[in-house]
Formats: sequence, structure tokens, C-alpha cells
Amino acid sequence: MTVAYKGDIIFAPTPDRFQTFEDGYVIVEDGRVRRVCSSLPSDSRDITVIDRSGRLIIPGFNDLHIHAPQYPLAGLGFDYELLPWLEKYTFKAESKYSDIDVADYWYRQFITKLWENGTLRFSAFATLHNEATLRLMELCQESGLRPVIGKVNMDRNSPDYLVEDTDVSLAGTEELIAKSRKLTPDIGFIITPRFVPSTTPELMAGLGELARRYHLPVQSHLDENRNEIQWVHDLHPDIPTYTEVYEQYGLMPDGRTIMAHCIWLTDRERKILKEHGVWLTHCAESNLDLASGIMPVRRNLDYGLKISIASDVAGGHEPAMNRHIVMTIEASKAKTFEDGHAEDRPLCLSEAFHMATKAGGAFFGKVGSFEPGYEFDALIIREDESPLELSVEERLERFIYTGDDRDIEERYVGGVLVPRPFQE
Repeated sequence: MTVAYKGDIIFAPTPDRFQTFEDGYVIVEDGRVRRVCSSLPSDSRDITVIDRSGRLIIPGFNDLHIHAPQYPLAGLGFDYELLPWLEKYTFKAESKYSDIDVADYWYRQFITKLWENGTLRFSAFATLHNEATLRLMELCQESGLRPVIGKVNMDRNSPDYLVEDTDVSLAGTEELIAKSRKLTPDIGFIITPRFVPSTTPELMAGLGELARRYHLPVQSHLDENRNEIQWVHDLHPDIPTYTEVYEQYGLMPDGRTIMAHCIWLTDRERKILKEHGVWLTHCAESNLDLASGIMPVRRNLDYGLKISIASDVAGGHEPAMNRHIVMTIEASKAKTFEDGHAEDRPLCLSEAFHMATKAGGAFFGKVGSFEPGYEFDALIIREDESPLELSVEERLERFIYTGDDRDIEERYVGGVLVPRPFQE
């Protein structure tokens, strides 16, 4: 089936520019973009036109680092830094997900909130509870959103009420891999050691073997907080860097790894991350909320690292990706006031938008753009009126800075209209 969506189309095929088609058409065949054009081709008689004239048509957002069970914590505890915040709020909240009814209720809220804000694909941490993690995957399958989800693994330096036996953790992970492939075929599974301090060498080695055996991606945290980095060094004094701990235990598969934060990378670590084709997720809001620091995004991009934007809820206090695009730009401007960074060029809108769409979408394949062959993941945006004659790009800028979920009229994943989840 071939469908043409008519409207004011804008996307960022490269970081340095937008491509716009005012009153144009995205032609979609079997869920993938065939072409974008200013007028329908002469052989368009068999094309169904869905007219969204006057609306913006943009790619859906992709969030490569979010904690699903932490959604109820959003906005709490930001007088603390990372490690005390985990102890006071996060671990206590995650322990509640041993109750499947609690998990079901809050995961429905979480998924609905992402749908509202136009996050169509994401990479989520669940908890260490197998039943609750599977429930999250089942609810995502039902919703029409298409994330990857991981059972969290942690067998040391964790509260008694939120810690696993090593063998139990590995067996539970392998069980979920098998169940999810059968029960939730559209939801990917991702190996998820919480971070090095909470995973023993035995657990990391076992998880690395599962990633190899089942050809699975891996997600974790890296170089977020200076106290955390020192802790990792104390635990692994024989390994030169935090990055190399993951590498040593097989937890950095080439082109299939997401590492969140990455604020305090050394040059040695940058080289390793580039060699493995790791996605760095820039969590600007969370990094400031928890006083972790500001990633030198410009320098990392210039070095050739792959970077996407992520919310890191609940370290970040809201899931809306347009807000995180803004925070990413603002943090890059703030970075220039630090010693030694005055010459770093702040990010512009097209760069940050590209990071939240195509750069993050690349983890899922051809996602996040309207180039030929890309899956049609799209948002239909109806903005407020303006007394000015605004270009398509200016209208997008206004939505990114001031818009919210009420401006999003429709959401498409792989060419399929996704209605509000879990309606009675």
C-alpha cells in the first residue's frame, strides 16, 4: 500500500542542515519512505493522500537512555548528587516493582507519557525483577511503540532488598531473552548491567557471554560522576579506565552498545569508544540535575563519536524530547564558559534535532529521517498561530522550545498510526 502524507515536512538528514518541503508530500510504501517531493508524481493515481496541510510533519523522537521504573520519581531529590540520590530514592522505588500490580500500573503511565510526547522508540532500563520486566515488554508490544528493554543486573554494592545472586541474575536474563523473543517479537531485548560498581566480574563476564551468544546489544552507564569513576578504579585497580572494564568483560559489542552520560572521558576512552562504534547518550538535563557535569559534546562530535540525546528519566525530570533538545543546546552554550572551552562552538538546532531523531534512530536501523528507505516514524504537529510569517524551520524551532504534547496530533511508527495506548 502506498500513501502520501501532505504537509510542511522537515527533517535533518545531516547534522548541519534541515531539509524542508513546504506543502509537500512524504510518499510511504509498505511503511517505508519512498520519496519526499513538492508535488505528486504523474503516476500517483494509486496513491492515497492523507492531507495534513498546515501541519508540520517531523520524524518521531528516539530516546536511547531512560529508566522506566523511575518515572514516578521525576522531579525528586535534585539537592543530591548521583550516588546518594540512588540510595535515597531510586533503589527504594525500584524495589516496589517486585509487585506485578505496581509494575503494571506505573509502566502503563510511563508508556502513555512517552506516546504523548512523541517518543516512539527508546532504550529502557527496567528493574531486576523478571516478571515486571516482561510485563513492561508486553505493554510496549501492545502500545505500538518499538523500544529495546533490558532487565537490570546487579549483584553487589546494592541494598539487601534490591540485589541478586549472580547465577540467578544470569539465569533470569537468559530466560527473559527466550520469553521475549516468543511473546514480544517487536520489542528488542538489551543486556543491562546497571553499572560497574553494582556488578561483579563474574556477572559482567556472564552477561558479556550472553550478548555474544545471542548477538544482543548492551546498555549501561559510563563516566557520569567523578566519585563513581573513583569507585570503579578502586574496584578494578588493574584496569586503566572505566571504559576498559566493560570492554574486558565483553560488554562493548561493536555497533551494538549504548553508554549513557560519558561526561568525564579520557582521550584513551574516546579512542576505544570510537573503535567499537558505541552510541554515547547525552543526558544534559540529568547531568545538571544531579550536578554530574557537562559533556563536551562539540569535542566528542569533532572526534567522530556517535552521540544521541536522552532524557535519563528520572535523573532527568521530564521525558519530553523537545525539552531535551533545548537543554542540549543550552548546555553546549554553558560549556563555553568553562576554562579551556571558550572556542567550542555551541550546538545549533539542526545538530541537536538530528541527535534526537536520526542519530538515535540509527540504533534501530533506518529510523529517524525521511530519506528513501527509512521507516516512516513521524509526528504530525499543529502549532499555535503567529503574527509573523514564519518559515517551516522557524515553526519547528518554536515547537521545540515552547511546544508540548498537546501540539502532537498523530504519531506513526513504521507507517502505522499509533493511537493512545491502553484506552478502555
